[in-house]
Amino acid sequence: MNILVVDDEKEIADLVELYLKNENYSVHKFYDAIDALKCIENVPLDLAILDVMMPDIDGFTICKTIREKHTFPVIMLTAKVEDMDKITGLTIGADDYITKPFNPLELIARVKAQLRRYTKYSANDKQSDDIIDFSGLVINRETHECTLFEKPLNLTPIEFSILWLLCENRGRVISSEEIFEKVWGEKYLDNNNTVMVHIRRLREKMNEPFKNPKFIKTVWGVGYKIEK
Repeated sequence: MNILVVDDEKEIADLVELYLKNENYSVHKFYDAIDALKCIENVPLDLAILDVMMPDIDGFTICKTIREKHTFPVIMLTAKVEDMDKITGLTIGADDYITKPFNPLELIARVKAQLRRYTKYSANDKQSDDIIDFSGLVINRETHECTLFEKPLNLTPIEFSILWLLCENRGRVISSEEIFEKVWGEKYLDNNNTVMVHIRRLREKMNEPFKNPKFIKTVWGVGYKIEK
């Protein structure tokens, strides 16, 4: 699998490359954004690891560029720990976020988790009944395709997983905790805004009105649901 690594701190980029190569990944490493953007255009990538703070073009901008055409997972690296930075990264399409300094083994674990999720929904060997079709929304878990009123929605694996979970549980309220633990496969922590940010991004892609969304409804103090 091809993994893009972009970090202007050479020691960190080299360390990440070493650990990824030990796992037999093919690594495309760059210390600046310009060369990385060329790679994105020319190499079929499976995952990107982007440093947020870089001197020429920051990681947020690279992530936005990726999301214009691609849905492969993006993991952001940053020295900052502020929630707003994390929310910004998730809002523009990042799938995960890890702060420096980090344990390389933790990063590798997150890489594997994202790739498992991505390949799971990109696979073509699932049952033909993995399709939900209602009210103009068609979501196909077999092909990882989703359309709304016959227009394709370009969803990331995380967004797809959340929408699928809500769709297959139509009529039931699902808490943020349950969504997080089922989609991310990790323990939910208090004051975790990750689910809220991804729901907001899903609504934007679906052109849902803020005050009265047709599909994903908020049950205040409880969670989210899609009506039957």
